[in-house]
Amino acid sequence: MSSRLIGVGVGPGDPELVTVKGVNALRAADVVVVPVMAAPDGTDCGERGRAEATVLHYVPEEKVVRVVFALNERTDRGRREAAWDAAGRRVADLLGKFSSVAFATIGDPNVYSTFTYLAQTIVELVPGTGVETVPGITAMQDLAARSGAVLTEGTEPLTLVPVTAGAAVLKEALGGPGTVVAYKFGRQAREVAEALRDTGRVEDAVWGSALGLPDESIRSAAELDDGPLPYLSTLIAPARRDGGRGGKL
Repeated sequence: MSSRLIGVGVGPGDPELVTVKGVNALRAADVVVVPVMAAPDGTDCGERGRAEATVLHYVPEEKVVRVVFALNERTDRGRREAAWDAAGRRVADLLGKFSSVAFATIGDPNVYSTFTYLAQTIVELVPGTGVETVPGITAMQDLAARSGAVLTEGTEPLTLVPVTAGAAVLKEALGGPGTVVAYKFGRQAREVAEALRDTGRVEDAVWGSALGLPDESIRSAAELDDGPLPYLSTLIAPARRDGGRGGKL
């Protein structure tokens, strides 16, 4: 029987936001892999990431396997690829020993997730491995709930933009209709603030970081300044709504 690799979305940080199906998948797996950032020398940095902290609310520590991924490497492609290959081999080794390996990822495993790249690697390294995913609550959903921002109404589109693609991509999205959500913009807070002002979208926009955690911060986007923000900051710029209740139906 072939082994199974299961990507489990564990939400944006609040352990209460892991779904029942997600908890069951974590507990049923033989081992649970959690990604950790690499130190400058490529070894385990020793810090506990958001996914690991969430997982430990539901499974014992001895069942958790920390695997180093180049999560913080954005300039040296060769180093990043080498780290990906090493992580893939580590998980492939686990699949040779266990019938089911869960991989815990913050948010959802099919939305800008490390799991996507891992699954592609495993399919090549261990042909016949079954790959499954369990959906998770995303940061934009959590921020909408905590801030009161409505993501979509009626026929409005919803655009999700990783600002790592460039502030110009975000500005183009803000110039269109519907709600715009921006991920990973902490290091480009100035550019994001400028894009919001230039498109007249700053007034109703809201940003948040560390959602559901002790250092949670949720504020109006009008308070964005030139200072750096946490990398995993999330922005919601709601659609312009002036038609009253049901105006977009």
